[in-house]
Amino acid sequence: MSKHVAVLMGGWSAEREVSLRSGEACAKAAESVGLRVTRVDVGRDVAQVLTQLKPDVALNALHGPYGEDGTIQGLLEFLQIPYTHSGVLASALAMDKAQAKIILAAHGIPLAEGRVVSRLEAARGHVMERPYVLKPVNEGSSVGVFIVPEDQEHPPQELTRADWPHGELILAERYIPGLELTCAVMNDEPLGVIEIQSDLRFYDYEAKYAPGGSRHILPAQILPNVYQKAQMLAVKAHRALGCRGISRTDFRYDDRTGDESGLIVLEVNTQPGMTETSLVPELAAHAGHSFGELVKWMVEDASLDR
Repeated sequence: MSKHVAVLMGGWSAEREVSLRSGEACAKAAESVGLRVTRVDVGRDVAQVLTQLKPDVALNALHGPYGEDGTIQGLLEFLQIPYTHSGVLASALAMDKAQAKIILAAHGIPLAEGRVVSRLEAARGHVMERPYVLKPVNEGSSVGVFIVPEDQEHPPQELTRADWPHGELILAERYIPGLELTCAVMNDEPLGVIEIQSDLRFYDYEAKYAPGGSRHILPAQILPNVYQKAQMLAVKAHRALGCRGISRTDFRYDDRTGDESGLIVLEVNTQPGMTETSLVPELAAHAGHSFGELVKWMVEDASLDR
């Protein structure tokens, strides 16, 4: 009998809409390879819903807080439902950019210099030499990110909003000029490296998920030794944080260096997007795995105690 897969999607984070799209794409792909699928738009009653459903596997297509930070993973451990992607600890570490940087730095992975500040401190005055980047410590998909260029007199005042939804802690990091690269890891092996080009100000939420918001160059047109170094660093970061299943590591590459010293790891995504414009399905296809095969592999790889 085919496995019964609960595709967890939606939720209530800032990334709800894209999670619904990721979930629907995964559900269709799972059905195409003969799996029995129930779509679950995750609400606060998710434990009750899953207890009644009794699926064989939970395919986690949630993004952002509660879906990507170890919370739903812990619940699935409690309910003893095998699940995809990373476990409790790796998910929590990767989602907290400040903690992830401590672990990655300890493993010798090149990072942008930075510091954690309160959002009001970041709004009061420049907390670093310009240009720099401000990002919430606990959000994904470039939600709430600001680039502060050299000629910007004041820090972004949106940070002082009474209804600011992205937490009190902000990571300030040196801005790295150059190329935006990403590399996925599947089953502890690196896939290809994509260069992401966007006409928008930077590769933000809109560029990631709007059709035509960005162009993906696969394979990235960089020197072979830089390409291989990015793959090696993606696997190293995946292992350092204890990730499982599929992860995706994002880089900046200062190509003025002309060698691999310009590669900087920005972050590791434990729940990368799975929409029709997403990077991981494209990287998997480049490696010869159809979307259906990718989803089937994720379901077969699912387990507890990840």
